[in-house]
Amino acid sequence: WFLYACLKEMIPYAERREDTTRAARWSAAAQSLQEAVERDGWDGEWYRRGFFDDGTPLGTSSAEECRIDAIAQSWSVISKAGDLDRSRLAMSSVDRHLIDEESNLALLFAPPFDRTPLDPGYIKAYPPGIRENGGQYTHAAAWSIIAFAELGDGDSAWKLLSMINPINLSATRSSSRRYKIEPYVIAADVYTQPPHTGRGGWSWYTGSAGWIYRAALEYILGVKKEGDSLIIAPCIPRSWPGFEVTYKFQNTTYKIKVTNPNSVSRGVLSCTSDDVTVPLLSSSGVRVSLADTGGTKKVHVTMGASTAAEAQVPANAGI
Repeated sequence: WFLYACLKEMIPYAERREDTTRAARWSAAAQSLQEAVERDGWDGEWYRRGFFDDGTPLGTSSAEECRIDAIAQSWSVISKAGDLDRSRLAMSSVDRHLIDEESNLALLFAPPFDRTPLDPGYIKAYPPGIRENGGQYTHAAAWSIIAFAELGDGDSAWKLLSMINPINLSATRSSSRRYKIEPYVIAADVYTQPPHTGRGGWSWYTGSAGWIYRAALEYILGVKKEGDSLIIAPCIPRSWPGFEVTYKFQNTTYKIKVTNPNSVSRGVLSCTSDDVTVPLLSSSGVRVSLADTGGTKKVHVTMGASTAAEAQVPANAGI
């Protein structure tokens, strides 16, 4: 999925350089990858993670260990390469098999490797439930948040973000004693097996912090800079009445107010910038041009959708 996404992202650059040979080769490779994964990677309720050297599938329902993996499901959505119906079922499987609401954990895969004679690589060297061996690997949790938001499921995206938020994991004396690490940084991993269930692993040393920031700002609040514009395409919990964002562009401050009078997760009905109507980019979002005019500009976005299906249209945002 990731290679497909990289190829699709690079094709426009080749086209702008009039490098038609590379653009055609990358386009053909991306299509071939997509067809191969749909043909050989689907397991029935989720996508497999891969294959061992002998052809044995990894991340399959028939396995005793590592039956389902979160990354393959999330990236089927993020890459926009997965069949949409399959991706929705796959993310539902993630929610069912890998999200542990009682312990506030988002597992990388389950069950962890322990006794299998197959060799999945270095992760098997970790004890079960520690780091990549079936622990919460927070990179993967961030991608799951993004995938839920891309599918228009703001409730699931926010639930997962709240669950892994270190502030919430350290909100009480007992939870802080269980989590054991700082409440103000994202942990690279959290342990999932007794007697260390819920204990944070490495902190500070993780790229997942940046992904969590992007998941919250660009995919839940839906505020993302593209060129000289802001794309505003929220995907929030239906219970939220709205939110506000202050965005500084050079010497100009943009005060963005989003209201949700119809209790939807996704969908934009209207937008104004300093009381001037801004045309919608799609039913999911709007593009607001940025200009360094100084002072403060007020942007008001009203959410809503004419049908439930319209509110579920995936966001038109890149990776």
